[in-house]
Amino acid sequence: MTYSPAAVQAPQDSVVDDLYWRDEYSQITEDDAFLRNIVETSDLPALLVALAAVTRDFSLLRPNLRPPQPPADTIGQPHGGMSQEAQMEARELAFQALRRVRDEQLTRVETLDEDQATSILEWITNAASPEYHPFLMHDMALAEGKSGKPRWNYEDISAGREFSVAIIGSGVSGMAAAYRFGQANIPYTVFEKGNAVGGTWWKNTYPGVRLDTPNYAYSFSFAQRDDWPQQFSEGPEIHAYTCEVARRGGIEENIQFGTEVTSAAYDEATGLWTVQMIVDGEQVSRRFNAVVSAVGQLDRPKFPDVPGRTDFAGIHMHSAEWDNDVDVTGKRVAVIGTGASAYQIVPAVVDQVESLTVFQRSSPWMLPTNGYYDDMPDSVKWLVEHLPHYGQWMRFWQYWLGVEGRQHTMNVEDGWNTPGSVSAINERVRQELTRLLAVQYQDRPDLLAKVTPDYIVGGKRMLRDNGVWAESLKKPQTTLVTSGMERMTENGIIDADGVFHELDMIIYATGFHASEFLEPLQITGRNGRDLHEYWGGDAKAFAGITVPNFPNLFILTGPNTGHVVNGSLFTMMESAIEYTLEAFRHLLEENLKALDLKQEVLDAFVRDLDAANSKKAWGHPSVNTWYKNKFGRVSQIWPYPVLDYWKITRRVNLDDYNKLS
Repeated sequence: MTYSPAAVQAPQDSVVDDLYWRDEYSQITEDDAFLRNIVETSDLPALLVALAAVTRDFSLLRPNLRPPQPPADTIGQPHGGMSQEAQMEARELAFQALRRVRDEQLTRVETLDEDQATSILEWITNAASPEYHPFLMHDMALAEGKSGKPRWNYEDISAGREFSVAIIGSGVSGMAAAYRFGQANIPYTVFEKGNAVGGTWWKNTYPGVRLDTPNYAYSFSFAQRDDWPQQFSEGPEIHAYTCEVARRGGIEENIQFGTEVTSAAYDEATGLWTVQMIVDGEQVSRRFNAVVSAVGQLDRPKFPDVPGRTDFAGIHMHSAEWDNDVDVTGKRVAVIGTGASAYQIVPAVVDQVESLTVFQRSSPWMLPTNGYYDDMPDSVKWLVEHLPHYGQWMRFWQYWLGVEGRQHTMNVEDGWNTPGSVSAINERVRQELTRLLAVQYQDRPDLLAKVTPDYIVGGKRMLRDNGVWAESLKKPQTTLVTSGMERMTENGIIDADGVFHELDMIIYATGFHASEFLEPLQITGRNGRDLHEYWGGDAKAFAGITVPNFPNLFILTGPNTGHVVNGSLFTMMESAIEYTLEAFRHLLEENLKALDLKQEVLDAFVRDLDAANSKKAWGHPSVNTWYKNKFGRVSQIWPYPVLDYWKITRRVNLDDYNKLS
């Protein structure tokens, strides 16, 4: 099942690299009063940019109306921090422009030339450094020719050479790789052990599963859906999106479902990888010129090491292995863990169970997000349908706000020695979040003492807080246990205080073996070297992508590519894919078997990376988190601005590699 050009649908051949591109939008027929209401209830920066692009009146983007975007310590300010006076002026301009869209029956939008795109960038970013412009234009669908679409074609440069790629996994990174490889006409096959695309969104079906990233920003640059129903969509909605992208992008027919890849071995004589897989219970092998790992990090469930864990006779499941046939109604349920999945499961089941016992090892810091469960505002839904390209500008605005995000709150300040924080800003955030907890638990001081974290803000993943967690913990049927677990029995759990909790069901919200990259795949490189032996439990890769002695092995969302307070999963994975494609181009143009990263290049990269992570809150010696591996080294997180990753992945420096021919 190998890629063929006929599988790609027409949208890929259009000027705009967006599978959700619309030629026509609904004509506006509403009266002035309706339009004024839309303007009054809309986010102004995205609205003004959309109107300027449609009307081609860029005088709407007045310098005095640039959103100042003051750094967001906890939550951002409405309209990017525009003053009340600026908002009043902007609303009047937007109203008049929206009337013009109606009266002139403007139902289409044209692409932007470079000067027009630049004028928008300078306005919406408040004249941020021009070095951001090429990076941002990558996600500006209307900026013609500025996307990540490859500008070369396999058939034009291969000179008849056979070249094929194995992609392991059809989660979002595997899907993006397949789409981009298809645009370059690179022959590929995706191997997926499950029966559908979507990765974590296919696998995770637990109650309450949803995004914790604003929905518009959580999407492919080449598939900018504009009609999201909620600000933070539920899991089934995201999974449906991935399935639709696979269909629109012609990816589905190039995926071999029900196929578990078990190993890949490099043959130095031929320069080919032999990929072993299990299909219908039988071992099958195929050979490829390159292997792209898109297996993801949060895939292998982790369970607590508690005596007697296997003795429990009731219902038990990990959040990532949810059994939808199980009904929690009327049951005595325990949730072990208080991380991201527990934070969603607990509010979803608390009113259905007889009792709920939550076992907490450490309490999460929570970021105020009042609209976490909210539907998309009616004004957004209307504008998406009637103002051409508005949804894409919403995405762009959210994307830009996340580029730097709250990174400034996580930087270690030299000479700072206040316990529990790493800088004056970090301490200010800590005090603000602590005050919010005090308000939520003012009627339950017993719980307040338990839920107030005792570690540095940003040391671990922060969760979205709209009050439902506190409400759930305060319910009479809920018990919060912080002493730990002594052991499990056939009928329940004995906590560290000796209290027995009788249970019908245990839910493990205990995370994953995140630092064990590419496990349990067996990867064999040059001279028979085993990848996991080479790493020794401390995974390292240049830009998270390539590893010495493993030629033509490319890793997506690899070591140190995770983002915490700034950037985007989609930026990191799409940048890595473009770097991989650039490597393929060199291989074909120079007729090379493979590129093999030099060890000294990786060593220098990791040395600088570790130094940068040590200057972040999550790298502080007092912090113990899944961001760190068993050696205490931060192996998950990218510590630099996301712009730096984009720059690194713009070109493949052939001096970094040994050329194998």
